[in-house]
Amino acid sequence: MENTKKQTRLYWLAFLLSAVVMIAMLLYTPAWFWIPLPFVLTSFVMAMDWM
Repeated sequence: MENTKKQTRLYWLAFLLSAVVMIAMLLYTPAWFWIPLPFVLTSFVMAMDWM
């Protein structure tokens, strides 16, 4: 149980970091915002423990 809780914290951290990167790329280089999009979606799904 503790191991699972630790993993989800790591996934939430990865989600927040990749979301910040995606928003920054959306602001500065809008044509390239889709590059971090798979990381945002994958880390969100993993953080919600849907996979």
